[in-house]
Amino acid sequence: MNNPVEHPLVRAHLDAVARYTAPLPEERRRELLADLREHVEVSLAESDPADETAVRRVLEQLGSPRQIADAALDEDGRARPEPESSGRTTLTVVFAVLPVPLSFVPAIGPVLALVAAVVAAIRAWRSTQWTRREKRLAALLLLSPVLVTPLAGVAAAASPTGLTPLAVLIACAVGFCPALLAAFLLARSAARLRTAALTA
Repeated sequence: MNNPVEHPLVRAHLDAVARYTAPLPEERRRELLADLREHVEVSLAESDPADETAVRRVLEQLGSPRQIADAALDEDGRARPEPESSGRTTLTVVFAVLPVPLSFVPAIGPVLALVAAVVAAIRAWRSTQWTRREKRLAALLLLSPVLVTPLAGVAAAASPTGLTPLAVLIACAVGFCPALLAAFLLARSAARLRTAALTA
């Protein structure tokens, strides 16, 4: 192992910094990680890259991944995402998933589905555990049925069978499918944050 940055301890340290600095703009995060890599390379240039004691000493001088991330986030004027209770996360994800089954309920279903999507978007936006970018993407996916459903309805109306009740239900289901993606992304991000908090 000639490159000290490839040492497992260094990679784990940098991966943790990358996770904790997720709220930073991508370019700022890349710069920070590049600076850290360069510091490690320079500090270990005269040492044996396999010398675990030297690697640990350099990483201790850098500070813990949490300390590095907190300083970078503070400098950038951003708050560090904090995991919320699993119950609150589950409730948000349930509201994000609910639009799909509700869209199959005749007449009032699509309205209830849209209400559930809006509630999920509001809950995600108010949460402290997701980054601004994640919140924007979730809101876009959750509220996309407002545009996607009518487009799916127009496509169904243009079909040879026309706009049958079944076609309307299918158009609603298709329109609310992005909500499932939002639910998946929110749940995955929350799980990663919870894991990162436990290993900090």
